[in-house]
Amino acid sequence: MQKTEVEIHESWKKVLGEQFAAPYFSELKSFLINEKKQHIVYPPGNQIFSAFNRTPFDKLKVVIIGQDPYHGLGQANGLCFSVSPGIRKPPSLVNIFKELESDLGIPVPQDGNLEPWADQGILLLNATLTVRATMAGSHQKKGWEQFTDAVIKAVSDNKKGIVFLLWGNFAQTKAELIDKDKHFILTAAHPSPLARGAFFGCKHFSKTNKILEHQGILPINWRLEK
Repeated sequence: MQKTEVEIHESWKKVLGEQFAAPYFSELKSFLINEKKQHIVYPPGNQIFSAFNRTPFDKLKVVIIGQDPYHGLGQANGLCFSVSPGIRKPPSLVNIFKELESDLGIPVPQDGNLEPWADQGILLLNATLTVRATMAGSHQKKGWEQFTDAVIKAVSDNKKGIVFLLWGNFAQTKAELIDKDKHFILTAAHPSPLARGAFFGCKHFSKTNKILEHQGILPINWRLEK
């Protein structure tokens, strides 16, 4: 396999090596280099692949699909829906925590850092892995979607019994990449306030754990604070 300069966990290099060697990925890297010369880009370079580095391929249990990184100062940390400690929780994340409390009785945490979820085998995957500061969607259709679609397909093809949480219409379009005979797909409205509360009551956290336990897999500890 061609050696890649991308700093990503070795377990992912084995299944995604062809992507890093593809022409579109070279074009994507060139775009990012030029973009960073002229603009601020989030998340920081060393966090672009945080979702993969915190969740090795061989430890994967659950996939949550987001769309774009947050585009505000200090928000994006490479995990979809997550923000670093000390950063105000965005509205969608607030609603995720409200549903978690309703579903499992887990109190809303002080901050919105979802790294403990990632460390337990939840791939928190945005479809686009970078964004220009203050400009939502600015890095869409530059190659990231081709890469992350390949990620979803690789998980579907090479794993079994993964729980995919598809929140909102965009995430649900990714269902066509997933083998429904091998995996579990749970769908719900997007947690954004724009969905007017339709996300509430989905109970995806308890449902995910029941699916994992039924397969003899250790469930997720969704509590972020000790």
